[in-house]
Amino acid sequence: MRLSLIAAVVLLSLVPTTPAESHHGWSSYDAARTLTIEGPLVSLRWANPHGAATVRHEGKSWDVILAPVTRMEARGLSEALIKPGRKITLVGYPRSDGTPEMRIERVIVEGKTYELR
Repeated sequence: MRLSLIAAVVLLSLVPTTPAESHHGWSSYDAARTLTIEGPLVSLRWANPHGAATVRHEGKSWDVILAPVTRMEARGLSEALIKPGRKITLVGYPRSDGTPEMRIERVIVEGKTYELR
C-alpha cells in the first residue's frame, strides 16, 4: 500500500497543475519561402523554451520566434546585442497563414551574422 501511494504521488507530481503555454509547431511556417526584414527591435523576451521579439517593419509589428537562449549565446548572440531600440535584420520563414510572424534562422546586427539553427 505504501509503495502504491508513493508511486501515485510521484506520477501526480509529473502532471502540470496549470495549463501549458500554447506552443506552435514549426509546420505553421513556410520553410520554402525565406523572408528578410529589417527594423527596430520593439521588445525582447530572452527566455526558454525559445526567445521571442517584436520588430517594426514596413508599418507592421512582426512577432519573431528566436532560438533557445543557450543556442543563441553559444553562437555569440547576447541579449545586450539585440536590446529594444536597436535596428536589426532578421532572416527566416514567415507563417503560412499570412500572420506577421516568422521563425528566425539568422540575426544580423551591425554587419555581423548570427546563425541560430
